[in-house]
Amino acid sequence: MAGAAAALAVSLGAGAAAARPDVRTAEPGVTPTSITIGGTVPLSGIASAYASVGRGADAYFKYVNARGGVNGRKIVYRFLDDAYNPASTVQQTRQLVQGDRVFAIYNSLGTEHNLAIRPFLNQAGVPHVFAATGASTFGRDYKRYPWTIGYQPSYVAEGAIYGRYLASRRSGARIAVLFQNDDYGRDVIAGLQSGLGAKGKIVSQAGYEVSDTDVGSQITTLKASGAGVLVIVATPAFAVRAYVAVGKLGWKPAIFVNAVGASTNTMKTADASSGAAAEGSISIAFLKDPSDPQWTNDPGGRLYRQIMKRYGSGDVNDVYNVYAMASAHSLVTALGQAGKSLTRRGLLRALTSLNERDNPFLLPGITVRTSATDRFPIEQARLQRWTKGRWVSFGSLLAARG
Repeated sequence: MAGAAAALAVSLGAGAAAARPDVRTAEPGVTPTSITIGGTVPLSGIASAYASVGRGADAYFKYVNARGGVNGRKIVYRFLDDAYNPASTVQQTRQLVQGDRVFAIYNSLGTEHNLAIRPFLNQAGVPHVFAATGASTFGRDYKRYPWTIGYQPSYVAEGAIYGRYLASRRSGARIAVLFQNDDYGRDVIAGLQSGLGAKGKIVSQAGYEVSDTDVGSQITTLKASGAGVLVIVATPAFAVRAYVAVGKLGWKPAIFVNAVGASTNTMKTADASSGAAAEGSISIAFLKDPSDPQWTNDPGGRLYRQIMKRYGSGDVNDVYNVYAMASAHSLVTALGQAGKSLTRRGLLRALTSLNERDNPFLLPGITVRTSATDRFPIEQARLQRWTKGRWVSFGSLLAARG
C-alpha cells in the first residue's frame, strides 16, 4: 500500500513538497453565509466501521449551524466514500477541490490515503485539516507540507506508551506483533520498540495487506515464536479476525490492541466471535466512550447524546462518532479564531495556535494544543483494559508525543 500511495502522490505532483502558504483574495468555498469543506471516509468496504467518522462530524456541524454557525456562516460538509482505496481518495479529493471548490479538506481517513493527497493539497494551498490518521508524518513534516495537520495521538506515541508499560511491568517480555503492512503499522512498531528500550524484545512480526481475507496464518506464525505478548496493530475488521484466530489456537498471550481497532463495538464483536479471547486486552483512550456509564451524566456525554438524537445516525455507542465530534469541535474553534474575513491562510494560522481546553468530547485534562512548530494537537492519553465487556481506564494521563 505504501508504494501505491507514493505513486499516487507523484501523479498529483511531487513538486508540491516545497509549497508554502500564500494569500488568496477570493477564497473558494466561502460565501457571506456558508463555508464548504469536504473529505473522504470509507462508507463502504473493509473499513466501513469508520463511516461514523464522517457522519459524526456532520451531525456536530448541523448542531453548530442550528445555533448560528461560525461568525454568521453555516458549515456545509461534503464527505465522499473512498471505500478505503487510496486511488479513490485521490479521485474524490480532486473532485472536491477542483469541482466543488471546497475551502478545505477535512477529516479524510487513512494513512496511505492522506499520503496520496498531501502533495496535491499543499501545492494547491488547500488546508489539509485534521487528517484522520495517527501517522507521525502528518505532525512531523510540517516544514515540507505546511498546509497539513493531523489530530489524534500519533501511532509512534501510542506504540511508545505500550512499550513503556511493558518495560515497567513485564521487563524482558517476548513480544509478537500483527500489523497492517504500511506506514501506519510500521509507525506503531517503531514507537513500541522505542518505548521498550532494552527491556523487551520483539521476537516476531507478521504483516497483513488490506486485501487479505484472513490473518490466521500470521497469528499461527506469531504464536510459534513463543511470545507471551501479542500487539495487534489493525483496523476493526482485522482486529476481530486476529482475536478469532487467537481463540481458535487456544493461545493466551497478554494482548495490546491499537486504539483505531479497539472501539467498544469492535471488542464486543471480538468477544462474541473468539470465546472471550479479548478479555484483559490493553489499549489507550483519549475520548469519552459513550458506552461507559461514567459519562452518562457528564456535560460532554449529555451533549453528545443530544446531538446524536437530533442530528446523528447509526449506533449511539459508537466511539468513532465521539472522535468525529471532538475533531469537528476543534475545527469550529479554529474557524472562529480565523475571524469573519475568512481565508485559507487565516485558518492555517488558527490551526497552528490552538489552545483548546474545553473540548467536551475528550477525556478530562486533555488539551488540544498546537503551535507553529508543534502540529500534534492531542498529546495525552490514558491506558484502559477490556474487562467483562467494557473498557476500564487505569492510571493517570500519559504523555503521547511523537
